[in-house]
Amino acid sequence: ILVTGATGAIGQAICQALAAEGARVVIHYGRNRTAAEQLLARIGGNGCCIAADLTDPAAATALWDQAAHAETRLHGLVNNAGIRSEVGVDAPLADWQAVWDREFRVNFLAAVDLTRAAIRHFRQHGGGRMVNMASRAGQRGYSANAMAYGASKAALINLTKSVAQSHGHEGITALALAPGWVRTDMAEAFIAQHGEAAALNGIPIGRMATPEEIAELAAFAFRPSQSSLNGAVLDVNGGSYLR
Repeated sequence: ILVTGATGAIGQAICQALAAEGARVVIHYGRNRTAAEQLLARIGGNGCCIAADLTDPAAATALWDQAAHAETRLHGLVNNAGIRSEVGVDAPLADWQAVWDREFRVNFLAAVDLTRAAIRHFRQHGGGRMVNMASRAGQRGYSANAMAYGASKAALINLTKSVAQSHGHEGITALALAPGWVRTDMAEAFIAQHGEAAALNGIPIGRMATPEEIAELAAFAFRPSQSSLNGAVLDVNGGSYLR
């Protein structure tokens, strides 16, 4: 199973959970080779590490090709890589467009290209499964300075549903996880700027999710018995968004 953004908190937890279920894991990283190699060691060397800069339009397809070459057969894809940038409507147009372009490139378009490559690969090998890391922000809208993040995650949810409807008959299934705040570096950066109360506001259980909670669901979703989850969007937000 290829996991993008694998050296972040959620990515590392997902890799460890998948390895615990017996999967070989292709660990994607952007720049932190040391973290990727340490993660590979923690999962017993059961996989490999591949670098790719997902801001490069050619990188996602090259990443899949390298992963498929290294492992021959890929059974799954976790589109976990993501960034969250802020830009206001009063920013210069060039800055506004740069943030939106980069956010969609990393959060959505890289996933689009990986999805294309995965479908083509899965067709040749009897099927496969994708888990896309969406967000509560893609379901209910997002703050004014981070609209690009919310919009990119909404697009990812729609992509998930399209794959589920269009390719389920080929044994190719997809689902999305939609966390609220998770205790990661992204959350800590928000807390440093806005305070923890702002992050916890509106979460009935009064705490953020842990990366391990998200990882447990991701690993569960890859069990062969869970094909009926095809097309699902699993909310992991502590009750802060109900639908």
